[in-house]
Amino acid sequence: MKTALLLSASVIAALSLAACNKPASTTAADATTAASNTASDAASATGAAVNKAEDATGAAVGVASANTLGPHDTAAFVSNASQSDMYEIQAAKIAEQRSKNADIRAFAKMMIKDHTASMKAMTPLVAAAGQTPADKLDDRRQGFIDHLNKASDADFDKTYVDQQVAAHGEALDLMNGYAKDGSDAGLKGGAAKTAPTVQMHLDKVKAMQAAMKKS
Repeated sequence: MKTALLLSASVIAALSLAACNKPASTTAADATTAASNTASDAASATGAAVNKAEDATGAAVGVASANTLGPHDTAAFVSNASQSDMYEIQAAKIAEQRSKNADIRAFAKMMIKDHTASMKAMTPLVAAAGQTPADKLDDRRQGFIDHLNKASDADFDKTYVDQQVAAHGEALDLMNGYAKDGSDAGLKGGAAKTAPTVQMHLDKVKAMQAAMKKS
């Protein structure tokens, strides 16, 4: 027993001596690295929270616009409808590259196909109405794309799906609103024809969102 205690004491002493003999520069470097990693993790978490809050605010603004100006102002309808298609296609291309979820990649592929078709179908109607579609995303939708690109691998699928639920809810309100109250007959017909597809997209992405919450 006495021998065992002496051996244990010797081991502890050796470990302590090794720690004491560790160069101060190495210890300082380790501490700096640890502090830097902690700060980086905190910054990433803060950035993700800010982006999520901005997405929620942007979604609320979109819904308000889709339910007020969009249904009554043809220029606003055309601008928002064309940007909706552009955003969906850009976001889907990112999802195809980054998501590891087969269902999300399949949904993204469908978004590219259906929203490209929607753009083509609306083009002659927009021209006949004497309107010009948007040629780029506004700051709000570009913010969605930026946040999607900045999302971590772990958060990407949720970020994409949450954005898609909001975007399709907004698009559905826009299409239904203009189909009901719009002033251009051709675009009204186009909106009415597009709405069921948008509803189908919304139903699918809501189902994915619900499944993700359960897992």
